[in-house]
Amino acid sequence: MWDKCLEIIKNNLEPEQFKAWFAPIVALDYKDNRLTLQLPSQYFVEHIETHYYKLLGATLNRVYGPQVKLFYKVDVVGGEPSSSITMQKDNMSSVVGEKLTRQTQQPANPFARTELADIDPQLNPKYTFENYCGSMSNKLAVSIGKAIAADPNCKTFNPLFVFGSTGVGKTHLIQAIGIKIKELRPATRVLYVTARVFESQYTTAVLSKKINDFINFYQSIDVLIVDDIQELAGKQGTQNTFFHIFNHLHQNQKQLILSSDCRPADMDGMIPRLISRFKWGMTVELQKPDYELRREVLEMRASQDGLSIPAPVLDFIATNVTESIRELEGIVVALLAHATMLNQEITLDLAAAVIGNSVKLNTQREITFDVIVETVANYYNIDSDLLYGKSRKRDISDARQLVMYLAKTETALSSTNIGLRLSRDHATVLHACKQIEQRLSFDKQFNNDLEKIMAQFK
Repeated sequence: MWDKCLEIIKNNLEPEQFKAWFAPIVALDYKDNRLTLQLPSQYFVEHIETHYYKLLGATLNRVYGPQVKLFYKVDVVGGEPSSSITMQKDNMSSVVGEKLTRQTQQPANPFARTELADIDPQLNPKYTFENYCGSMSNKLAVSIGKAIAADPNCKTFNPLFVFGSTGVGKTHLIQAIGIKIKELRPATRVLYVTARVFESQYTTAVLSKKINDFINFYQSIDVLIVDDIQELAGKQGTQNTFFHIFNHLHQNQKQLILSSDCRPADMDGMIPRLISRFKWGMTVELQKPDYELRREVLEMRASQDGLSIPAPVLDFIATNVTESIRELEGIVVALLAHATMLNQEITLDLAAAVIGNSVKLNTQREITFDVIVETVANYYNIDSDLLYGKSRKRDISDARQLVMYLAKTETALSSTNIGLRLSRDHATVLHACKQIEQRLSFDKQFNNDLEKIMAQFK
């Protein structure tokens, strides 16, 4: 029956297309309307689903009948049937081969062969720079990412280490770099992989005694993008292997891009020599989205979904959903559901109800550097411009030190950034913070002043 399918498909394709994508497929089993096909790699599955879905579906319905269910069987390690993974056509469920241990129950390895042919970069086509909103909270990281993508000879930022809390856009940014590189230089071997998938592939390679194949493949990559690298913590064998891969790529002027939820210096469970490698290039933080970024994300996502959200509602959401971009996108999805399925008008009350189901409503203003300067200046009845100046009058100097202290404790700004905004260096900021802490330990009136200023942030 599969031979009949191949005949139909062959008559509807160019000979080169049929030979490349369908000739290698083997029908393994057909029972209870379940057809299982053996494919060389995950890349084959995705390519066929993307380019030949209608032809394959129509052919199967014609030969096997409309009740047929298609499953793919793919080897995690090339040529190793014991590592196979079975996937239903929609990739929603998978069953791991009996001989595969629980440690290796991960998505199929898309790189079954190691020759220098092009590979599936595993990039999400939606994660482009065009879909990435920018503001001061991510401007530096975006600028560096675009510079890497634009100039393959620029290795100043190698490796690029991006860190930040959950939901601030790390995955989108590092994939956007890979996508732009592929757009500008299609022949470049770009690969995006999560640390967990890397660990799973390494374990499978060790069990199958194919660790050299595994290392050789990764050493053939031109741009390696590893997401959530902190997931390798405590896995010394995997770390040692990644260390050698890292060294090889770096020494051969290949680009490495890594992401983590913390900076290299704060990573626990990592071997020291690997942490030192992470610090070689550029380490950049993605801060929590500021108001400007949150507002832009909401507008873009609403526009993409064809959803009209009134400006006051956008302002309300941007003010109250402050932790991550992912939360903002979830709110838009929820509003879309209410608008399309329940035919509800998008109002402030609806937005408040939707937000209340997912996040705690924000009861205070966002504490930014400008808000701190304004609040402190008003409390002490000082012209805010004087805090940016060089005056050393006691009242102005004390207020300026308090601004530095609050900026350090209440925002994500570094000491260097705080100092730059006040035309001081980071050492001055650290000294100011120490002075304020000492004063709070014995000055009751100053403690009262600080409490009142903090209350004004609400």
